[in-house]
Order: sequence, then C-alpha cells, then structure tokens
Amino acid sequence: VQLQASGGGLVQAGGSLRLSCTVSGRTLSSYGVGWFRQAPGKERVFVGGFKRNSGSILYADSVKGRFTISRDNAKNTVYLQMNSLKSEDTAVYYCAASATLITSTIHSMHAYHYWGQGTEVTVSS
Repeated sequence: VQLQASGGGLVQAGGSLRLSCTVSGRTLSSYGVGWFRQAPGKERVFVGGFKRNSGSILYADSVKGRFTISRDNAKNTVYLQMNSLKSEDTAVYYCAASATLITSTIHSMHAYHYWGQGTEVTVSS
C-alpha cells in the first residue's frame, strides 16, 4: 500500500487549502485513514481521521469546525479541506492508513502502518 499526499502550499491566514491523499495498491475502503501534522520542532500530532467502515470522523479540538475530512472511494482518495487557516496550522501534513484502527487508538501515530511522504503547509500572518 502506498499513500501520496499533495496539495500543500503557502496561504494567507484566513485562507483555505485542500489536501489530497491518494491510496494505491489496495482499495481505500479496506483502511481507516488519519491525517497528522508536524510543526517545526514539535511532535507529530493527530488532526483527524476515520476507521474502516465507519461513517464517523474524529477531529482534534484544534481543528474542529475549520477542517473537514472526506473520502472518495471511487478515486481511492481522502481529502482534508482546511478553512480559516491560522499561522499555527503551519506544518508538514501526513496521511496514514491502517486496516485495524479502533476508536481508542485512532489518535496515535503508532496505530498506523502506512504513511505518505507529507505535504508542507505554510500559513502567513
């Protein structure tokens, strides 16, 4: 399984970006997917994600109401729509996948078996 993240770039505070994560090698419906981000000098943290076969999506408190995750199984792609961006959203964003996510571990990067290469998002204030 391979994941390819894309869509990062430079945006002004208050603006929007949409990141994409394309899964290849297996069908997206076989996996739960999470988005993480890592700011310079900081740990990689959970942004949001969903378990396989689950209709519910979980978000970190810091992005609730601003970020939205969606998926297109036909395109094997997961999206992270980011609105009302703030300077503190500046980070490298990663998508990750696992076939065995459970609610109690979805926030942990150690629960994911496959990772994309990351795409950089810079929000200027």
